[in-house]
Amino acid sequence: MHTIDLTYVGLGIHEELVAYVADQQDYYRQEGVHVALRDGCAWDTERVRRTATIGLGRAVLSRVTDGIPWTVLCVNTDRPLFWLLARDTYASVEQLKGRRIGIHPPTTAPGCFSRIVLRKHRLDPDHDVQSVVMRPGDYSRHLRELAEGSLDAAFVGSTLAPEVTARQHGLRSLAFVGDHFRIPTVGVAVDPTHIATDDPALLALVRANRRALRTIRDKPDLAVRYVNALIPGLAETEARRYYERYVAPYFTADGRHDPSVAARAISSVAEELGVATVPDAADIYRTEPAEQSAA
Repeated sequence: MHTIDLTYVGLGIHEELVAYVADQQDYYRQEGVHVALRDGCAWDTERVRRTATIGLGRAVLSRVTDGIPWTVLCVNTDRPLFWLLARDTYASVEQLKGRRIGIHPPTTAPGCFSRIVLRKHRLDPDHDVQSVVMRPGDYSRHLRELAEGSLDAAFVGSTLAPEVTARQHGLRSLAFVGDHFRIPTVGVAVDPTHIATDDPALLALVRANRRALRTIRDKPDLAVRYVNALIPGLAETEARRYYERYVAPYFTADGRHDPSVAARAISSVAEELGVATVPDAADIYRTEPAEQSAA
């Protein structure tokens, strides 16, 4: 039995769903690997790079800014599961000009992606709005400040179901980040300095990940139950709507990515971060066809 550490660097459906399905369905054991799932949300990049990581967004940002040779072997989705919620007063993103928006730090993956989305709506995040940098978590502070009026809008992640949260708190969901910016953003990546891309434990992990992706696609009732387990406050019908809107259409069935999407995304990220030298997306994303399962 091989062993490997797999690190998540965020919470919610976006980072957790595929690994959760692989674990609950016993795919890791069947593929001959013991996967130690590690909470790396507070880890620095140097510690994360000694493990396999789910957080492709964070890995890619450090590849662009610091040249860390992250290599992606499997992609879960290229639609970042983040949303812009606003007080019900606002009917469009453009109406937020001059308003206070809660946003992740600009050098984090969700912060970078959110800033790109604001620019797509002709809002400069440094000049046209009042960006309030807020660390992610359960987003209770974001919701509280929206209710109090100290924020007009806030970007939130997939520990919440956006439409349900908006309804419960009298808010409006103005934008799904994945509708406006695509980037292969969760899956399996390693730094070959520490874990070789042909490491047997890593390949077994990738096989299990791909099996979980097929299960999510082919067994919707089962997938809905797992979505509901990760967001237990949802009713079954709400979990199903979440799955049908954000998971079924956008999660891959085989872990492979669209090279043209990856290339455009890397260029956009480099531009947002002010990095002149853009790495070749083909050197980062290497999602070859799946190997034969060991099961």
